[in-house]
Amino acid sequence: MSTFEGHLRAPDGEIALVAARFNELIVNPLIEGARDALIRHGLAADRITTIRCPGSFELPLTCQSAVRSGRFVGVVALGCVIRGATAHFEYVSAAAAQGLLRVSMESAVPVAFGVLTVENLEQAFERAGSKAGNKGAEAAMALLEQIDLQRQLCGGQA
Repeated sequence: MSTFEGHLRAPDGEIALVAARFNELIVNPLIEGARDALIRHGLAADRITTIRCPGSFELPLTCQSAVRSGRFVGVVALGCVIRGATAHFEYVSAAAAQGLLRVSMESAVPVAFGVLTVENLEQAFERAGSKAGNKGAEAAMALLEQIDLQRQLCGGQA
C-alpha cells in the first residue's frame, strides 16, 4: 500500500503572502507569523513576497493574479473578517473562502486559507499570535505541506 503525505520543507520557488490591509492591526501579525514559519522551515527570506490588497473580499482576485504571474509556487492568503451588525460578514467570508478555493483548484497552485472569520476583536487578537497561536503561521505551514504533497503526486511538477 502506498501512502503520500506532505512534509514541512521549503519548496523550490517563491511564496506569496497576499494580505488584506483592512483590519491591519490583526493582519500584520498574521503576515509576520507566516513569514517566520516559512523562514524557520528553510525558505530564504528573499523568496517571500508580500502583496497587499484592500480587504478580504479582494484576496481571491489578487491571489489569482499572483498565481497567473507564474512567479509563485504557492500563496498564503491572509485577512480578517469580524462579524458586525449586518450580513456583510457572511458575504465577505463566503466570497473569500469560495474565491480562494476556486483560484487553487483552477490553477493547481496551492493557496492556503489564513483568513480569520471571528465574532469580535478579542477572538481576532487571540488568533493573531495570542493564546490561540498565530493562524498566519499555521496557514504557511499548511502551504508548505501541500506544496510538497503536490510535488509528490504530480511527479515533481508542482
